[in-house]
Amino acid sequence: MISKKCKYALRAILYLATESNEQHKLNAKLLSSALKIPSPYLSKILQELAPKNIITSAKGPTGGFYLSNENLEVPLIDIIAAIDGPSYFSTCGLGLEKCSDKHPCPLHDDFKKSREHMQKVFSGKSVKQLASEMKKKDSFLVI
Repeated sequence: MISKKCKYALRAILYLATESNEQHKLNAKLLSSALKIPSPYLSKILQELAPKNIITSAKGPTGGFYLSNENLEVPLIDIIAAIDGPSYFSTCGLGLEKCSDKHPCPLHDDFKKSREHMQKVFSGKSVKQLASEMKKKDSFLVI
């Protein structure tokens, strides 16, 4: 399962994809308020994503966060890897260290199918594609 931190990162990135650009940057407090995510926690997440080129940040009085054209092309799997690490798609569903095809846990086969499906979904969608789908389906990030 994706961590809460990763879910927050995905929500913030999608919000930036739909609500910001180079001329209209958003600060962490505004994002926090709009997404109902604790500000200090979201700030740390954003600061972690910027050096990995997942989002772009600008300092100064007109600074903030936004997504460049390059950021918009990032596949969702890169965001998950940046936050939860690449092992998300290879770990045991029960958290066992030695679970493998040769020594499976009781959930191994089912969890493996689910994990492979999610890896395919996250690899096949960019931030831009998901943001576009959100707009078409009139989806929302906060209720």
